[in-house]
Amino acid sequence: MSHFDLAGAAYSCRPELSRGRVHPESPSVHRTEYQRDRDRIIHSTAFRRLEYKTQVFVNHEGDLYRTRLTHSLEVAQVGRTVARALALNEDLIEAICLAHDLGHTPFGHAGQDALNACMRDFGGFEHNFQSLRVVDLLENKYPDFGGLNLTFETREGILKHCSAKNARTLGELGRRFLERTLPSAEAQLADLADSIAYNHHDVDDGFRSGLITIEQLRTVPIFARHFDDSRREHPNIDERRTLYETVRRMFGEIIDDLIRHSRSRLQAINAGSADDIRRANYRVIALSEPAYEDHMSLKRFLRDNLYRHPRVVSMTDRARAVVVELFDALMSDPGLMPESFARAATASTESGIDQKTRQARIVADYIAGMTDRYAFAKHKEL
Repeated sequence: MSHFDLAGAAYSCRPELSRGRVHPESPSVHRTEYQRDRDRIIHSTAFRRLEYKTQVFVNHEGDLYRTRLTHSLEVAQVGRTVARALALNEDLIEAICLAHDLGHTPFGHAGQDALNACMRDFGGFEHNFQSLRVVDLLENKYPDFGGLNLTFETREGILKHCSAKNARTLGELGRRFLERTLPSAEAQLADLADSIAYNHHDVDDGFRSGLITIEQLRTVPIFARHFDDSRREHPNIDERRTLYETVRRMFGEIIDDLIRHSRSRLQAINAGSADDIRRANYRVIALSEPAYEDHMSLKRFLRDNLYRHPRVVSMTDRARAVVVELFDALMSDPGLMPESFARAATASTESGIDQKTRQARIVADYIAGMTDRYAFAKHKEL
């Protein structure tokens, strides 16, 4: 056992038992393999770009709204809290959470949907798969390999969803999507931490923006319960602080449930290794049914009242148009891209991949890597 081994539970992913990296490397003297993954992600160009990528509101609409970067930090905070309570590997959780949106387009889900439509005839666009492309291929930091050469376990957690077609190209990493097995407990937790974090911080951003009101939010059972309790216990604070206290209590209730219910499931299967988690018949990191319904009720509310609000829809319609027009222009003339992308788009194709499909994938890589403001500037330039 190494001097920096944190000795998680038997069912956690242990760095000394990692399935390794695609390109073997000598171990670090002072860091575990998952710490190295986390550090490589934090120092990547794609991670820095998240500061200027939309979560719900386009970056220039206000300085205080969440971006993909602040969202990723909040997801990592949720992940580490729950990981410590369940004796999972905190460094691995943090690496996955910080990397999960590296492949996201500018303009949030609107940009992703638009790019997927553009790529319909060329294999489609999946932002989880794109995040994997970023860490496997597109980051160029090291002399001996492309990408960041992350461990199998971090890459497994990044790839939350994947089509069967793409899974077949990924070897061992894609096998679970074909065989319908599960990822590690850390990967399962990162997936839920993402959903829990954006559910709660979008309440804050939506209220701050003026697009959703307290009266509307009180139609959501979990919000109404905690808002009424907060107001009763603190009758003299203003509405904004009451909202903060409400969100804090909602967050706490959901996290407490996640820890209790997941701990019960872990005990039920008596897992002795990370692979026992992968072979289980159900996800062991999960909310109880009542908490899950509260979670989904809030998610449905945000979908109907925030994400489909006319002001947000107006922004997303403009964003879709920018992505589509950028894609069309760059497909017509790859030379409009920086030299490295233009050269890759026009290079001789790999076996079994036609030239147009290769070019489309390179154009998608270029657009997906753009920040909101760079996409607007490039669109204006073209």
